[in-house]
Amino acid sequence: MSSPSSANCNRQPPLTGPLILLLATACGLSVANVYYAAPMLDEIAHNLGVAPALIGSIITATQVGYGLGLIGIVPLGDLISSGRLVLIQGLTAAAGLVAAALSPSWGSLLGSLFLVGLSSVIVQTLVACAAGWAAPTERGQVVGQVTSGIVIGILCARIIAGLLTDAIGWRAVYLASAVLTAGMALALARILPPGRRNEVPRSYPVLVFSTLSLYRTNPVLRRRSLLAFLIFAMFNVLWAPLVLPLSTAPFSLSHTEVGLFGLAGVAGALGAGRAGIWADQGNARRTTILSFVLALVAWGLMAALPFSLWFLIAGILLLDFTVQAIHVTSQSLIFASDAEARSRLVGAYMVFYSLGSACGAFASTLAYAHGGWTSVCLLGTGLGLAGLTLAYFHKSENR
Repeated sequence: MSSPSSANCNRQPPLTGPLILLLATACGLSVANVYYAAPMLDEIAHNLGVAPALIGSIITATQVGYGLGLIGIVPLGDLISSGRLVLIQGLTAAAGLVAAALSPSWGSLLGSLFLVGLSSVIVQTLVACAAGWAAPTERGQVVGQVTSGIVIGILCARIIAGLLTDAIGWRAVYLASAVLTAGMALALARILPPGRRNEVPRSYPVLVFSTLSLYRTNPVLRRRSLLAFLIFAMFNVLWAPLVLPLSTAPFSLSHTEVGLFGLAGVAGALGAGRAGIWADQGNARRTTILSFVLALVAWGLMAALPFSLWFLIAGILLLDFTVQAIHVTSQSLIFASDAEARSRLVGAYMVFYSLGSACGAFASTLAYAHGGWTSVCLLGTGLGLAGLTLAYFHKSENR
C-alpha cells in the first residue's frame, strides 16, 4: 500500500534538471525568510530599542516557530496533497512577512517572525517530494542538489538583507520577501500534483503522534537528529553574532559588506553537493567524520578574527561545507530508512535542526556579549568535538 506522499510524488514526470532547479530555487526562497534577520540584528535592535544581549531572540523566535511547524505541519504531506499544502504555507508566510515589516514593537516583531518560521516549513514538503520522485540509486544525489538550494538561500539571504538594509531599511527586506513568497506559492500550487488521500484515513492527532513515535522506532532518525542539532547549532553560532564584530572597529563594515561574507558560505555549500553521491556509495560515516574534523579546523581559522579577515573567510567556507555535507548525508540515510513516511521523517529530523539553530543563535549572542569572539569560537569548537565523538561511535552506519 502506498503512502499519500508516495502517491503524490509518483504522479510527477521523471526528475529533470530544470525541475530540480525549480525545487532548489523554491526551497532557497522559502528558507531565506527565516534568515534575513541575521545581518540586520543591530539595525533592528537600534530601531526598536532592544539590548544587544537580547537581539538573538529574533532568530530564536523564528526557529521555534519553524520547529513547531516541522511537527505540526510537515507530516500533513503524508495526508493531503502537496500542492494544497504548499499554497497554504506560502500565503501564510507572506502574511507573516508583511506583519513583520509593519511591526511597531519588539514583541509584535517576534510574534510575526514566529508565524513566518511556522509556515516556512514548505521547504521540507518539497524535499520529501523530491526524494520520493528520485530513483533509489540517485536519491542522495537529488536530495543533495535540492538541499544545496536551501543552504544557498540561507546564505544569500544575508547578502540580500545587507544590501537592502543599507539602501532602504530593514522593513523593506520583509516586504520584498512577502511578494516573492506569495508568487512562489501560487506558482508551485499549479505545478505540484493534486495528489490523493491515503487509502487508510488518518486523523490529524494520530498523524502527529505517529511522527513523534518515529524517534522510538527508527534508530537512523535518532542518530542523525542529534547530529542535526549539533551542525545547525554550529552554523548559527557563526552567523548569528558575526555582524557584531564586523560592524564595529577595527572593521566597521556596512551591512552590505557583512552580507557579502555569505558568498564564501555559498561556495562551501556548492562544494558539498557531492555528499549525497558519497552517501549513495556507502560512505556516510566516513563523510560525517571527515566533515566534523574540517569543522574543527574551520573554528581554528576563524579564531584569528580580528587579526585576519582572510582566515575568517576560509573558515566560513569550510564550516558551511561541513554543515551541508553532513546534512545531505543524514537526509539520504533517513529517507532510505522508511519510504512510507518520508514527510514525517523529514519533519521529525528537522525539528532538531530548528532546535539547534535556535539554541546556537541565542547562546552565541550571549557568548559574544560576555566574552567576545573568542567565546563564540570556543562554543563552536565544543559543538564540533561533540559531533565528532557521536559520529565516531555510530559504527552501525555504512563506511
